[in-house]
Amino acid sequence: MWAVEPHPNILFPASTGLPRGQDDALYSSLAYPSSSMSSKPVVLLLGATGFTGKLVTRQLAFHRDRDAFALVLGGRSEARLNSLVKELGLDSSIRLQVVDVKNREQLGKVIPAATVVLNTVGPFWLYGSPVVETCLRNCVHYVDLTGETQWIKEIIKTSHYPATKNGTIIVPSCGFDSVPADLLPFIAARKLQEFTGHHVDIDNSISAYSIRGSMSGGTLATLFTVPQIHPTELQAASAPFALSPMVGVAQAPSRLVYRVRMPDTKQMLSGAFFFMSPANRPLQQRSWGLLEAEAARDETDIHFGPQFKYDEFFVTGSRLLGLFVTLTQALVFSLFLIPPTRWLLKQILPQPGDGPSERTLKSGRMKVTNVSTAASGLAVKTVMQSKGDPGYWTTSFIVAEAALSIALHYDELPALARRGGVLTPATAFGDVLAKRLHDAGVLIESQVFKQD
Repeated sequence: MWAVEPHPNILFPASTGLPRGQDDALYSSLAYPSSSMSSKPVVLLLGATGFTGKLVTRQLAFHRDRDAFALVLGGRSEARLNSLVKELGLDSSIRLQVVDVKNREQLGKVIPAATVVLNTVGPFWLYGSPVVETCLRNCVHYVDLTGETQWIKEIIKTSHYPATKNGTIIVPSCGFDSVPADLLPFIAARKLQEFTGHHVDIDNSISAYSIRGSMSGGTLATLFTVPQIHPTELQAASAPFALSPMVGVAQAPSRLVYRVRMPDTKQMLSGAFFFMSPANRPLQQRSWGLLEAEAARDETDIHFGPQFKYDEFFVTGSRLLGLFVTLTQALVFSLFLIPPTRWLLKQILPQPGDGPSERTLKSGRMKVTNVSTAASGLAVKTVMQSKGDPGYWTTSFIVAEAALSIALHYDELPALARRGGVLTPATAFGDVLAKRLHDAGVLIESQVFKQD
């Protein structure tokens, strides 16, 4: 065990030991970057010492565009921040910030210095709102990794309208949930427009997820808190178009077994209910609603059309296996709702801060195939593919690229994003994020086919 030496750029000691007034003065003087940082956009990463936070730290600290932005790592413990510096071999250009997301006073002194806050501290319904509120109050942009629909619904209610008034960009769900689900239909709509030279309505869009990955203690901890949420909140968040500014046509109910034909090979993909669908579908429906409203201003903008319907599933290889996987998921989730089994699962499953080994992280994979069909007879097959555990390795670079889309490409973002609001990955970043992911090594391909 090494001795932890203070990092030269530690900003906020947990306690200065100074009288209250002098302590406040120190916070005030250190809350802003040095002159060498102030000329660059500042990315503040909250939760840097958590399992996912460490992965995001690696992505940002050694990023190909590292010279273009300043990086501040935030965490509750000075010792753990310094250990992170040692563990990853971080250089002294990276600032460290002791900050507790539950402490609004600390947040108010830390966040104003940032250009964009990247928040990895969950459960977000417990810890996320003070961060969003502080960002909104100080016109600092915000991205996170939440998949908690009921909390997104709450911040839309409290923060969307004020954010449109001061231009703050707030984008939840910028990881594996829900960027592929949200971005691939957008890419398909763009491809159809390029192919035909005009807007084409999409009637149906479905994504097939083929993944190999694992689950961290932090994600499990979030699942364990679900029974604490009031049932009416969960019910409201699960309603069709719960996050959308407008209501669309009736969506197909989730199925026990899925079957979808690929437009190029005519191969049938079979699968099961996808456990992330309750988070992905509402967010995608918000994209639909925001883009339809935007199209009313300018019909040339990318949008999906009034008959748009979205669904997704987990690829299993056969219908029988798909049925088995769907029923197994239902059984496992029911165990989380029963207090005695929930207590037992807490004892034996990974704890917060735990996660897959390095070998497991790198051996994972993700392939998401979206098929979007138009009434005109055209179909678009769009594929997003990457190596690494999707929930953690892939998520870490997706959310990093989302934050950098704001920090480095603000002027290139869609007009909707630059007006501010609680947005989605597709509506906030659009083509900017797709290009950054491609440059980061994510395979993204899209092709139009004429259906028989």
